[in-house]
Amino acid sequence: MRFDRITIDPDKMNGQPCVRGLRLTVRRVLDLIATYPDRMELFREFPELTDEDLAQVLAYAGAQLPDRVAELADLK
Repeated sequence: MRFDRITIDPDKMNGQPCVRGLRLTVRRVLDLIATYPDRMELFREFPELTDEDLAQVLAYAGAQLPDRVAELADLK
């Protein structure tokens, strides 16, 4: 997947991945998604964000996680 809305600039936000060059890091937007379950409220507070931004932040975060199988203890 191409993340065209995620930017990384060593001179901005210490090189952390941001949304479209804004001073909103991927991590901060993930926190906002968790804090504002009502998307309309989130967009009122942060009108610079779009649905496409949120979708790409979630996809980018998911792509950074390793895809591995975790063994669970047998509960019998």
